[in-house]
Amino acid sequence: MKTKTPSLCIGILTMNESRRIAKCIESAKFADQIVVVDSGSKDDTVLIAQSLGAQVHIHTDWKGFAEQRNRLLQYCSSDYIFFLDADEVITPELEKEIQTAVSSGLNGVWEILWLQIAYGKPLKYMKATGGVKRLFRTSNLFKFEGVVHENAVLHDTNTPVITCKSRLLHYSRETVYESLQKLAQYSQLGALKRANTGKKGGVLRGFASAFVSFIQLYIFRRGFMCGPQGFLFCFFIALECFFRYTMLHYDRSMLNKSFIR
Repeated sequence: MKTKTPSLCIGILTMNESRRIAKCIESAKFADQIVVVDSGSKDDTVLIAQSLGAQVHIHTDWKGFAEQRNRLLQYCSSDYIFFLDADEVITPELEKEIQTAVSSGLNGVWEILWLQIAYGKPLKYMKATGGVKRLFRTSNLFKFEGVVHENAVLHDTNTPVITCKSRLLHYSRETVYESLQKLAQYSQLGALKRANTGKKGGVLRGFASAFVSFIQLYIFRRGFMCGPQGFLFCFFIALECFFRYTMLHYDRSMLNKSFIR
């Protein structure tokens, strides 16, 4: 008897991504199922996603990235699920690795390394900052936790982690203006995450975090080899570290209010 090939769902979270969603979905067309969970886009994101064959569900009551991923998970009817962000593109090389992983039938977790595309330039000389876990066997994935940089909770805590060789293209910072918007959002979400664990903030703590982050990225992870774009990329991440801790101190009373979107 011929064994049925395991199926794959690619899940995407969106919010006002009309500029990028088509390229993202086109790179995911090899999947058996594409599910988009939208947070209430005011642009044409939903229409574009639907026109490209994606199954779209809208949830406007934003409660963090983990909750949106959990909502997406309930729509998955495939054996495996790969989480793709709207500012990411799967390369043909990575597509082959994902297909091989799914065909194997293994109960593993596959983590992906990014190739950052910042301000119009691939930061190809910069060392990856670590893998992000994106491909799971659906039956093993219980839920996600955390409002930002969310963590996957598995039924089998001993599931092996496998790192893919090919990188995922990440268009995280295409313009300075967009970087400033992301700075505000992620600083606030990062501050909330730390407030929930009882951490304290302040200017000095923020400066120390920013300084260490910049040195690690710009020097040890070779951001300096990527020209002005590499500097801007590292600098904005350092600023996020700084404002995360200053918000934690000065905006603490506001952190439980609605998030910046």
